[in-house]
Parts: sequence; structure tokens; C-alpha cells
Amino acid sequence: MSQETEALGALHYRILMVAPTSFFADYGCHVRILEEAQALQQLGHAVTIATYHNGGPVEGLDIRRSLPVPGRRTFEVGSSRHKFGFDVLLGARILTLLARQRFDVIHGHLHEGAFMALVLGRLFRVPAVFDFQGSMTGEMLDHGFLRPDGRLYRPLRRLETWIDRRAPVIFTSSAHARSLLLEQFGCQAERVMTLPDAVNCAKFRPSYTYDSTFLAQLRQQVGIPPNHKLIVYLGLLAEYQGTDLLLEAMARLVARRQDVHLLLMGFPNVERYRRMAEQLQIAPHITLTGRVPYGQAPEMLALGDVAVSTKLSLTEGAGKLLNYMAVGLPVVAFDTPVAREYLGFDGVFAAAGDVQDLAERLEQVLFPFATDHPACNAGARLRARALARYRWDTAAEQMTQVYGRLVGVTVTKAQRLVEQAAQLDKISVHSARPER
Repeated sequence: MSQETEALGALHYRILMVAPTSFFADYGCHVRILEEAQALQQLGHAVTIATYHNGGPVEGLDIRRSLPVPGRRTFEVGSSRHKFGFDVLLGARILTLLARQRFDVIHGHLHEGAFMALVLGRLFRVPAVFDFQGSMTGEMLDHGFLRPDGRLYRPLRRLETWIDRRAPVIFTSSAHARSLLLEQFGCQAERVMTLPDAVNCAKFRPSYTYDSTFLAQLRQQVGIPPNHKLIVYLGLLAEYQGTDLLLEAMARLVARRQDVHLLLMGFPNVERYRRMAEQLQIAPHITLTGRVPYGQAPEMLALGDVAVSTKLSLTEGAGKLLNYMAVGLPVVAFDTPVAREYLGFDGVFAAAGDVQDLAERLEQVLFPFATDHPACNAGARLRARALARYRWDTAAEQMTQVYGRLVGVTVTKAQRLVEQAAQLDKISVHSARPER
């Protein structure tokens, strides 16, 4: 650790995280928010998360929720017209928090969170950072909520550009996302910092670290047939996530090999994909679990022989890849810039959107022609890559340095404040000694 990191890291900040989503749910951006908050707390920072009314509790986190939208108390929001109402109520909650409590920095997730952080932060003179997890309009296009020729596209694109350019600091989950901000949105390079998604490699660990009897029993409980090679997927189930393509590839794979099975973990649309599996006549080879709690994800992934990612988006992150890597699984993914960035030379890539190529790549990894096939040791190499490059403690140290610069704490000032705190500790210890 450098002297700068050590000095700035010794200071503790009060951070208001803005999470315009139904935090906590067991997927995607929620995991990034969770792990960032916990890593910052490990460094001694106080983190408060402002989020929508609904969502699951997380032990040890200070979560402040907005009021519910009338008639939408249990509604989980994605790209939807109802999101505007949720955001208005969340903005009101943040306004109340800033009026009553003192914060050193506002950390806004997603474009809606960044907008609230920038506007309300300026009102209360609190610096803001933007945690960018993909293009707002790009995601809406992927989800089918917007059309490129629709009347809302251009105004929303202008709003997105305004947010991107106004943020003093933007954290991106990949180098590809950073390039996107520089090239398509005209952001200044010095304001955009790559802060990759990371993974807790102590939680997500290889199958050999578990008791073999435990994994065998879990496999039986889940309904995985004996002597079948197992493909695992963990994430959202949706067309834009490539779930339809995955099932079509599975149908082609099953036509060649009967000893394969897919453990499809996630939500929503579970019944839709159950029906699709039946239509494709591969239902006996598919187990759909529905939502898997984040705490159970590591052991479920440890059951697999290979992991798969069929995400097609060119702007969003792909945090699930890091979970796969930490578990030590070989990974087959559609060939996208983010997948290449995370997996490096040890990923197995299928042409994006190509069902036949995906099926063939999965077969090659599950049934290699020789023991020296590159996929045979890819899992171990991917775990080593995760351990070396994608750690939350490193990410938290980088965020702390940025917070320090935003609040005007130089290295010299940080060292002086640390020395003053140490001196006060000595005085308090001395004064607490009993007189003789």
C-alpha cells in the first residue's frame, strides 16, 4: 500500500449511496452496490444507502427507504414508466437525509442516482461521484423500452449526456465502458476512472474446498441427474440476457449428447422459460431454480462443470463472470468487449448471438478431445486471475482516494489529521490511567 493510499485510507468518510432500484435483490447492479458498501465499511467508512421502498434487508447495512408508490407497494422496477414515481419519492427521501445529517460525499449508482446526487449535492454543497453501470438509453433499447426512432429517445439521450459530462468523477465497471463515455458521450478522460466489478474470492470458491458429501446431497436436492455434465447459469432470465438463445443452444447440444444438464438459476420469467424448455423437448435436461439468494450462490455454482454467460449488451457490465471465475469454472461466453476484458485469454468465446457456435463451444469444454485441451485448466487460471485483479478491498481503497480528493483532503493534510488523531488517542489513554 502506498503512503498516499495509507494516509487517505486512514480517514473515515460519511457516504450517502443512492441506489435507484429495489435494493437488495440477488443480481447485477445490486451485488455491486452491496459489495462496494461492505468493502467501504471494512475500511471504517460510514455508509448509508438510500433506495426504493421495496427490496430485501441486508444485515449490517444502514438502508433508508423511500415512501411506497400508492398501489405499487410490492412492484419491482426495471425499465418502466412507474420508475419516474419511484425516483421522485427517492429524491424526497434523499432531500430529507441531507437536511438532517451531514455527509462527506454522495455516491450515485446508475444515471438516476447520479442525477439526484449531482442536483441535491450541489444544493447542500456535498461532492458527488457517479457509479456508471452502462448506458441509460442503451439499456432501455436492450430492454425494448425505447426505440431509436421514438420521440423519447433523443431527449433521454441528451439527459444522459448531461449527467455524464456533469459528474466530477465517474467510476466505470470496465475499460470498455470508459471508452464508451469518452468516445460517444464526450467525457473528459481525467474524470473517468475504471473501477471494475470485483468478487469475494473467500465466499466464491472452488468445489474442492467443499465437503464432497455436501455437494452430492445438494446436487440430488436440486434434481441434477447422476453422471451428467452440468452447465450453470446465474443471473436474470430475459431475452436481452440471451436466455432464449441459451435454451436453443441447449436443444442442439442435447440432440448430440444426452448426458448434459443445465442449472438455470435466476428470475423473472421462470414459467416462460419452463414452457420454452418443454416446447424444445429439453425439459428433462433443464432445472430452473427461480431466485437464488446471494448467500447460496457460491455453493450452487460449485456444482457446475462449466459456467455460461449469454449477455449481448455492449454497454453493461457482467459481474456474474467474476463469480464464475472465483469458483474456478471454465467459462463459455458470447464474444463481447466486457467478456474479453474480464476473461482474458482463458475464456471460451462463441460468436455473439450464434446459437450453433454456443452449443459447440459448450460441448468442447464439457467433453474435451484430450486432457491437455486448454479448457481443462482454464478454471484454475480464471480463479487466479480473479484473485490478482478483481478484489473489493482494492476497489474500496481506490474509492477512498477519490473521496479524499473531492472533499479537498491532500496527502499532507491526511497525514497531519492521522497524526493528530493518534496524539489524541495517547492523551485519552494517559488521562484514563488511575492516579497512584
